[in-house]
Amino acid sequence: MWRFRHLCVGPAGGLLTSSIALCFLFQPAFGQFAEDTLLPYAVNIDRTPTQSWRGYGIYLGRGFFLTAAHVVGRSWLTRPKVVIAGLEYPTNVVKEGSFQTTDLTLLSVDENLLPSRLRLRRLALCRHRPRPGEQVITVVPEGIASSHIIAPGRIPIGARRFSTAITDVAKTGNSGSGVFDARQRCLLGIMSRKISERRSLVAIGKSPVRDIAKYFVPASEIADFLPPAAGL
Repeated sequence: MWRFRHLCVGPAGGLLTSSIALCFLFQPAFGQFAEDTLLPYAVNIDRTPTQSWRGYGIYLGRGFFLTAAHVVGRSWLTRPKVVIAGLEYPTNVVKEGSFQTTDLTLLSVDENLLPSRLRLRRLALCRHRPRPGEQVITVVPEGIASSHIIAPGRIPIGARRFSTAITDVAKTGNSGSGVFDARQRCLLGIMSRKISERRSLVAIGKSPVRDIAKYFVPASEIADFLPPAAGL
């Protein structure tokens, strides 16, 4: 039996279960070059009113920000904001997906309002398919973490439609964070969900849950999702 688990960290550091949030765990150490080149693209996404957990997103360029659809939720209700270095920027929702279909939402901010360090940045989508064993970097505003693509055969059978996934579940960025090719520094995908498996241990009368991988929406689906105005 397999399932997806969405967790977030509570005010006292405890874990809270939720249908729309994930805990955001990472280990900020992969190399100064990756920090300098990729970290500026990572932002937070907040709802209105601000939720107790932090959502993530990635700056694409030209005022466009991409995140997981379930981070935003129903945008007409949540009125999402992009948060950069503690400053909030109101957004327009350009295109909204859903957790059940394509877990992506595209937001825009008036480019003239953005920090100068972002205005000239443009992000490239990877053109190749993720390869098992390929080294990747996950990026959130607080730091980066290294991982690699997991072979589809290691994913539980019932979840194999989520075949683009990474290992290192506990330390890598979660919902809305960016997954980058470690060499080319192009965007491989946007993190969507955790894949877990429950195993029944009859001898001890327990059914522990084991985290297997994290699925990300791949660049090929991102390319199909984005409107021409995004320029990617």
